[in-house]
Amino acid sequence: KMLSYRVLFREEPEGGFTVTVPSLSGCVTFGQTLEEAKTMAREAIELYLESLHEHGEEALTDENVLEHTLTLNAYA
Repeated sequence: KMLSYRVLFREEPEGGFTVTVPSLSGCVTFGQTLEEAKTMAREAIELYLESLHEHGEEALTDENVLEHTLTLNAYA
């Protein structure tokens, strides 16, 4: 069975990219380049899912997830 996850990359001011996987709470990693961050994301997801399996827990997926971006006024 193939699983798909939405992965967010945030470019950091000091360099590199922080990666989060919204459907997997606490699944966060980092890469110096976007390509390294993608590789690290795949590894982090695989390890996260392996841990869930070992503990008999079910993995959440992005299936049936609705996404919307809210735009707000920033306060200075």
